[in-house]
Amino acid sequence: MNSKIIIMLTHNDKTVKNAQEVFDSCKDLPVDFWGFKDVGLEREKMAQLVSSMKAAGKTTFLEVVTYSEEDCMAGARIAVEMGFDYLMGTLFFDSVYAYLQEHQVKYLPFCGKVGGSPSVLEGDFDEIISDAKSMLNKGVYGIDLLAFRHTQGAELAEAYCAAVEAPVVIAGSINSNERIDFINRINPWAFTMGSALFTENFAPGQGFRENLEAVTAYMDSIR
Repeated sequence: MNSKIIIMLTHNDKTVKNAQEVFDSCKDLPVDFWGFKDVGLEREKMAQLVSSMKAAGKTTFLEVVTYSEEDCMAGARIAVEMGFDYLMGTLFFDSVYAYLQEHQVKYLPFCGKVGGSPSVLEGDFDEIISDAKSMLNKGVYGIDLLAFRHTQGAELAEAYCAAVEAPVVIAGSINSNERIDFINRINPWAFTMGSALFTENFAPGQGFRENLEAVTAYMDSIR
């Protein structure tokens, strides 16, 4: 399987309180991309967690779900101050992009009309794809696509991946082997997974690590 998996230590749209413990129990597994959100943990614990991830040789992602320029810039500052490799999410603002460029943090903003909590993605496929292409033309590294927060999630994800060659992360709702098969078929750059591991969708009753092992074994089996 060519698509990368980004393990998000998040559940119910927040970073879990025991994120450090969960990461420490899994950091030896062959998963390179790890991340979490800017809500759920105190700043000191966030800094410790990203430091642990980088010390373990992981590539790090901060996801920020905010919509105003001020709040999006606040998320960008956290990404820079704590040394994240990527910022995922936020609506696109030129000021945020310029700041991240200055500090060598790769930017993967949302595309389309995103709002609400939990987030909802609206717009027709052409509008969403056009918005993504506009941001990519400005120089962003890639796009954070909330495909399954749209009423036509799978169809949108497939249409997007067919139309846009730049890196895209399909964020959320990859919660079964069938969804992994779908991701393998449309072949995005990466996809996130978090809640499905905490709810033990892949190895019921066996814990986070065992569920992640089941996922990586399945991904390996379809390469």
